[in-house]
Amino acid sequence: MDFFANFLEILFFTLWFMIVIAFFVVVIRIIMDIFRDEDLSGWGKTGWLLLVVILPVIGSIIYLFARGSGMARRDARDAAAIRDAQREYTKGVVQEVGGPAGQIKAAKELLDAGTITQEEYEALKAKALS
Repeated sequence: MDFFANFLEILFFTLWFMIVIAFFVVVIRIIMDIFRDEDLSGWGKTGWLLLVVILPVIGSIIYLFARGSGMARRDARDAAAIRDAQREYTKGVVQEVGGPAGQIKAAKELLDAGTITQEEYEALKAKALS
């Protein structure tokens, strides 16, 4: 029975530890959102920051109810900006690989494999460079 009681104590300690970690993550996200919000004035940011730091539980709940939808919009906007930046980067990489250098490399591989002749290689190379 003693083993079972110790196991439950460890289990409850782990549960509370995870809850505390999750709470700290939420508070850090709220503080980050306070600073990235362009609509808040300096005094507004100071007020929210003081509320969340001095009374973390109550301040976090109030912030999430009062400004949670704006926080979600800012998260969605940032995610879309990151997605667009990744898409542009990927397009640049694809164009770089599939551009003239990629076409010449592919033609050279065909020439080395004996699939095309030297004249066909030169024609493909000239076409890629034009």
